[in-house]
Amino acid sequence: MSTENADQGAQDGEAEFPSTNTTDTTLSFSHEQAAALAALDSDLTAEEEEAIAALPPASALLVVRRGPNAGARFLLDADVTTAGRHPDADIFLDDVTVSRQHAQFVRHGRAFEVKDLGSLNGTYFDGVRIETALLADGAEVQVGKFRLTFYASRHDVAAS
Repeated sequence: MSTENADQGAQDGEAEFPSTNTTDTTLSFSHEQAAALAALDSDLTAEEEEAIAALPPASALLVVRRGPNAGARFLLDADVTTAGRHPDADIFLDDVTVSRQHAQFVRHGRAFEVKDLGSLNGTYFDGVRIETALLADGAEVQVGKFRLTFYASRHDVAAS
């Protein structure tokens, strides 16, 4: 475009832009990669890191990140672990946003799955309401107002 034309275009309210490269540079991650990044980005204390490193194979740890008892840790070392507001729940989450029997964490060999038990407010996995979901290291599970981060045994993470 000549200087005359550029001046005319500017007067008409048109701007001249240099040619741009239209290559898409957006990064995308698989669910597992995103969970691994979230785990690296989390604020683990030295004590939490030690607890995770000490987990035996076929076990996992849930760490409460948000909620009335933030910082609490729950060991998943049984085939079925129930979370809810009932005092007999394996993971007792005392808040009205949690159903008495809200969710179950089910062990399948070295993998864990979370299942909603028909709760009123639902169970969320990485921000999405689910009925059941396979947990990856660093995944976030929300039960009522509690947000828990799942950490698999380092033996199991290394084996996968």
